[in-house]
Amino acid sequence: MHTTMVLLVLVILVSLIFDFTNGFHDCSNAIATVVATRVLSWRTAVIMSAVLNFIGAFFSTRVAGTIEHGLLTEGTPLVVLAAAVGAITWNMITWYYGLPSSSSHALVGGLVGAGMVHGSMHSVIWSGVWWKVVVPMVCSPIAGFAIGYAVMTLIEKTVLRHSSEFKDRMFRKLQVASSALMAFSHGSNDAQKTMGIITLALISAGKIPDSHIPLWVIVVCALAMALGSLSGGRRIATTTGEKITKLQPVNGFAAEATAASVIFASSYVGAPVSTTHVVVGSVTGVGAGKVPARVSWNIIRSLMVAWALTLLAAALVAGSVYWLLRHVLPG
Repeated sequence: MHTTMVLLVLVILVSLIFDFTNGFHDCSNAIATVVATRVLSWRTAVIMSAVLNFIGAFFSTRVAGTIEHGLLTEGTPLVVLAAAVGAITWNMITWYYGLPSSSSHALVGGLVGAGMVHGSMHSVIWSGVWWKVVVPMVCSPIAGFAIGYAVMTLIEKTVLRHSSEFKDRMFRKLQVASSALMAFSHGSNDAQKTMGIITLALISAGKIPDSHIPLWVIVVCALAMALGSLSGGRRIATTTGEKITKLQPVNGFAAEATAASVIFASSYVGAPVSTTHVVVGSVTGVGAGKVPARVSWNIIRSLMVAWALTLLAAALVAGSVYWLLRHVLPG
């Protein structure tokens, strides 16, 4: 019993570390464009992002439900521990190289990899992985691109007929609002993934009777993500906000508003989408809607390679970690 409790505490701590890395890794999703356009300073944008990430975590628990019981037929504390280690490893690698990859898909890949080593292919609910992860993984950045392109084209044909001074003043104000909405939507989707794996570990350890997420789990996950957001994520923000396309307040607003709407819709249906994929898709869409030649398609291709590797890389690391830990810790 004592060993089981120690393992459970370790699982919770490592899961919260993942949540923290998710915060600083994906902080750029909300603030990259508003910093790139110099509407807000880095420090102000980071503080705003952290506060709204915290608040957004209380918005819904549908995504947490998908992570908790929609991917694996059985999830032990050891599986969750290995999955979190796999996701943290991939987050740190992509952060080091400044690649805006998906923390969400790193966690899902970790769960699948550790789950398969634990109980073979039959431990994974492949229909859940397909419909709740793979399909949204492909469709959400495409939706971000298409909507962003349409929004930017509409703005070009209507609002941009006004004077430059009027446009700049109006969109600088609007971009603060869209960036705040983006930060809130990020908290509403991403913080729930850690809530889901901690709840999964608590249920499998017999500490809670059902899948209802305890309030303390919601609070600590929201806090861990907010603290992670406060630590920044500037390497990735530079890629998202400056290297894909040249941003001004008008297309920064269009990208953020588009991404936030897609993420809110995903949170509503319980799909653990990658906020990173959605933001990159939206930024690319508004860039193509304004001046297609200014989009750095080489950067987009590099990011797509990293995205394709995320699930597999995290699964391999998590599976290896589970195999090693199984020999020294109880599962």
